[in-house]
Amino acid sequence: MSRTLILVRHGESEWNLKNLFTGWKNPDLTEKGIGEARLAGQRLKAAGFLPDYCFTSALKRAQHTLDLMLEEMAVVNITITRNQALNERDYGDLSGLNKDDARQKWGEEQVHIWRRSYDVPPPGGESLKDTAARTLPYYEAEIEPMVRAGMTILVAAHGNSLRALVMKIEGLTPEQILKRELATGEPVIYRLDPGGALEATLTA
Repeated sequence: MSRTLILVRHGESEWNLKNLFTGWKNPDLTEKGIGEARLAGQRLKAAGFLPDYCFTSALKRAQHTLDLMLEEMAVVNITITRNQALNERDYGDLSGLNKDDARQKWGEEQVHIWRRSYDVPPPGGESLKDTAARTLPYYEAEIEPMVRAGMTILVAAHGNSLRALVMKIEGLTPEQILKRELATGEPVIYRLDPGGALEATLTA
């Protein structure tokens, strides 16, 4: 009965490298990002974490990261569910813009508010609160029951969709989760108790 949940933010994407707001846009991984994903898979395998089931978003940078991790773990014939509920936060009108250009257009303070507030969305986009409202019901309905049933579940997704899960699992406030950075390709591993509460934080 492992009851283990593994969260991994995708490896560096082409738009991470170019300092662009990505959101629901669909760039692939850089060579560095491919390496990060492979290393994550190697670390998980070495530590004995092999998934029973996988979830990822509808975006290829997360899907590619998951595929590379599974390849490194030599895991085949595993079921993968892809769902846009796990997509990155939608940056709306900021999507595709260079972050420096956005600061010039709207001002540094306004862009900072959009990026680092909990409930102020950019024009046409989502706040972190909006992202959590999309991601958490999916987690509670589809992912958490599998973990509570004793499975090891691997979720490859995005900085903000995973932040929403971390906030719930670790019981963080909106202010605390805004300060939490999730590095690309860095596994975050939890053991949950039978009720779905955090029992332990593990490392690979």
